[in-house]
Amino acid sequence: MTGKTGKKTMSLIRVKQRRIRLPASQKRELRTQFGALCYRYRKDKLQVLLVTSRTSGRWIVPKGWPMHKATPADTAAREAYEEAGVEGKIQPICIGIFSRTDDLGRKRLPSIVAVFPLHTKKLLSEYPEIGQRKRKWVSRKKAAVMVDNPELAQIIKGFEPKLLSK
Repeated sequence: MTGKTGKKTMSLIRVKQRRIRLPASQKRELRTQFGALCYRYRKDKLQVLLVTSRTSGRWIVPKGWPMHKATPADTAAREAYEEAGVEGKIQPICIGIFSRTDDLGRKRLPSIVAVFPLHTKKLLSEYPEIGQRKRKWVSRKKAAVMVDNPELAQIIKGFEPKLLSK
């Protein structure tokens, strides 16, 4: 989208948010995670990288819990390395937030995931979680269909890396 000054601008996307179900005993237990939307260009076409979750095999973006003395963006980049073998340049700009529920043992904990864009420079053939996940490069449109979280799907569909500041 181009603004009045001729510069490209991002548009706001209205997404129907999912309700978070919180039993009274867990109202103060909302967790925050940080995720990476890894992207690259192949033949001038934008591609994003999805990985499977370890438990259910659903397609997701690499994400994880906050790390001591790391920024949210740095945590997202570390998770991209561990879960998908990605090295690249992370932008310290949150491009969206989605909600989800984590099953931790017998407890179901609601969490929100802040997503940061990571321009992939290198895809490693060996990385910490190589035997635990699959990874796949796909178009934004296909990725939005593959993920089962509608909020994450909207973040992926609306992502335009050319609008990020250099």
